[in-house]
Amino acid sequence: MTRNLTLRLLLLSLAIVFAGCNRDDWIPLFNGSDLENWTVKCLPGDKDKNYWQAGEGYIECNSMGDPQHNYVWLVSDREFEDFHLKLEFQLFRSSAGNSGVQFRSRYDDSDTARNGGWLNGPQADIHPPDPFRAGLIYDETEGVQRWIYPSLPNWEISPGQAPQRAMETRFVYFEDDPEAWNNMEIICDGMLVKTAVNGNTVTELDGDGILNDDLHRIRMVGRKGYIALQLHDGDELMIRFRDITIKEL
Repeated sequence: MTRNLTLRLLLLSLAIVFAGCNRDDWIPLFNGSDLENWTVKCLPGDKDKNYWQAGEGYIECNSMGDPQHNYVWLVSDREFEDFHLKLEFQLFRSSAGNSGVQFRSRYDDSDTARNGGWLNGPQADIHPPDPFRAGLIYDETEGVQRWIYPSLPNWEISPGQAPQRAMETRFVYFEDDPEAWNNMEIICDGMLVKTAVNGNTVTELDGDGILNDDLHRIRMVGRKGYIALQLHDGDELMIRFRDITIKEL
């Protein structure tokens, strides 16, 4: 009995140790070759347009020459609550389209969904022509649809409305260096949301009372949800993502 109990305690201790190690592991969300574990979410009319494709080591969104589309998202098949997300993105000067990384988000395709299909939740913005917007938080949640960092009444934003540290963000572009990539980090820890772009801290948001209010709770977003990459409605966009990894906190 004593020997068996000792063995069971040893196995339990090892299980706890390995469980702790697993919590420290970075999880790749992109396997580098195809879109396994990702799903395109969009209206039926855009399903066959294949804007999102896997390239050699990266995910590419290309709607250049084709602005006749609604929002099209590439959504992770797994949801996360508290996490540290890292990724790299490649930009093109020829692209004026808007993108971003949604997090703690959830797609609604119910009969009452906005536009007939909508991804509710916050987004760290990426707008190739305007580096100052990268990492600022726009909330796509139905009934909100405004900048929440900085806090603004709607979708409009000018450089003068951004925090000074956002104005210090600089992009690198494919046309200047085909090997150049930008990077973004998003940290969600409880209601605290932080972002950094190219090593520059952009957002430090206390989302209490914002991301956990009734509008977000009803839609089950803001506190927990999916990671998604966005193609904005009506935009001609060329953007690539790679090295998408996440660590649960």
